[in-house]
Amino acid sequence: MKRRDFVQYAGLGAGALMMPSLLMGKDIPTEALLTPGMDLVLKKQMADVALNTAKSLGASYADARIGRYLNQYVFTREDRVQNVVNTESFGIGIRVIVNGTWGFSSTNDVTADGIAKATTQAVSIAKANGILQKEPVQLASAPGHGEVSWKTPIKKDFKEVPVSEKVDLLLSANAAAMEAGASFVNSALFMVNEQKYFASTDGSYIDQDIHRIWPTFTVTAVDRAAGKFKTRQAMSAPMGMGFEYMDGLESEKLAGPEGIKLYRNSYDIVEDARLAAQQAQAKLTAKSVEAGKYDLVLEPNHLGLTIHESVGHPLELDRVLGYEANYAGTSFATLDKWKTGNFKYGSDIVNLVADKTQVGSLGAVGYDDEGIKTKKWDLVRNGVLTNYQAIRDQVHMIGQNESHGCCYAQSWDDVQFQRMPNVSLEPGKEKYSIDQMIKDVEKGIYIAGRGSYSIAQQRYNFQFGGTVFFEIRNGEIVGMLDDVAYQSNTQEFWNSCVKICDESDYRMFGSFFDGKGQPSQISAVSHGSSTARFNDVNVINTGRTI
Repeated sequence: MKRRDFVQYAGLGAGALMMPSLLMGKDIPTEALLTPGMDLVLKKQMADVALNTAKSLGASYADARIGRYLNQYVFTREDRVQNVVNTESFGIGIRVIVNGTWGFSSTNDVTADGIAKATTQAVSIAKANGILQKEPVQLASAPGHGEVSWKTPIKKDFKEVPVSEKVDLLLSANAAAMEAGASFVNSALFMVNEQKYFASTDGSYIDQDIHRIWPTFTVTAVDRAAGKFKTRQAMSAPMGMGFEYMDGLESEKLAGPEGIKLYRNSYDIVEDARLAAQQAQAKLTAKSVEAGKYDLVLEPNHLGLTIHESVGHPLELDRVLGYEANYAGTSFATLDKWKTGNFKYGSDIVNLVADKTQVGSLGAVGYDDEGIKTKKWDLVRNGVLTNYQAIRDQVHMIGQNESHGCCYAQSWDDVQFQRMPNVSLEPGKEKYSIDQMIKDVEKGIYIAGRGSYSIAQQRYNFQFGGTVFFEIRNGEIVGMLDDVAYQSNTQEFWNSCVKICDESDYRMFGSFFDGKGQPSQISAVSHGSSTARFNDVNVINTGRTI
């Protein structure tokens, strides 16, 4: 399933029926979420069965991932609960290199006999693959970390929060929207806990406890007389946090344009739903945009999606090399451009970084699924393309000898491969607020939130919409607009970036279900930025037909 389709179905309240089966796992009662998983000592013993069996069968390298994946999803509509889903998935995946060739197998029989059988199968698969292997795997060296652990720094474990409290919160948001004039509203809470144990013949035994949360809703306002309807989605961001993200009363509210509430580190879903209903109604009578060139002021919740599609995906090395094209195509940012050392991806103020350590982000972990300690690195520095995203068996292709630490598998049952880390735009270095930015615009549009989008197979030409749009005229916001989308190409767009607000405005957007690969896998990733301005961008009217 495509990510955008999933989000649409979830918005309709049918998300629980449309999720990939591996994401779902098996249904369990709510109280089972709190049941302790396998003991750490036993995990090590079971992992050693895989590693020792692989070595005895001739593997030069092996790793094992024991994973317990717990999910809870709550869906509501107006004044009723549609579904509460609790799932668990538990098993082990074993990856080996035999005679320079990868092999992989997995099992939910996490016993010595079951693991030995799966490991034997992984070795057999590697030997069979070797018949077609043209070049041996070149695995970058990596230090063993011994026995270590990492945990998302949460304050409230969602598993310990009663379902009734979660339902009451969503229904309160729905009620606020209906009281403010919404015709329909649905809301959802997605909560994930990945308990992952990694061991390898390099000498690593890594235990990690990872938490993610995503509150969302869609508010619809209907003008029955005109036969029109408009929607407004939540301005929340999926986060690598605990349930404390939902403590709206403690939310850090930032200064923003009138009519826009900006959140960071915590989210007030009730306040946002109330405002969403008002804005959905306003969109029914909003002025349709006149096509033409505008200066665009893009807030982080919106800009994150543009970063994801025009920077995150095209700088995945497998796409650059043409080894991967599923979901997102290949890439225009080919090696010949990078090798020049002066390819202008963006303007001089554009600094785009990959970072798997960013606190609160969806992609934050201590170690990736190859046991590599995570880090931060440059992708674009001062506008120039400087690097890609690569893992242990890829970095030699770009003349590097150290993995970037961005390997991931959606489940124990899937082989790990290169996935997008958090990719973010660094804030401006000078003190500069959103209000100052708007005052500097003569003819422009302020865009907040995500909307529909389209991007070419090489991640170059694109079109992006948004959630809400406000016209800027002579340094002031003068009203709401509708039917707005902007068109550009990746290089032209990022070179039109002329101003970025400072770090006080920095926020993150997230993609909870980012798809890649065949068979497909999903991952979660964040994209941070401050509000940024892009000059002379082509804006089209999406509501008019010729």
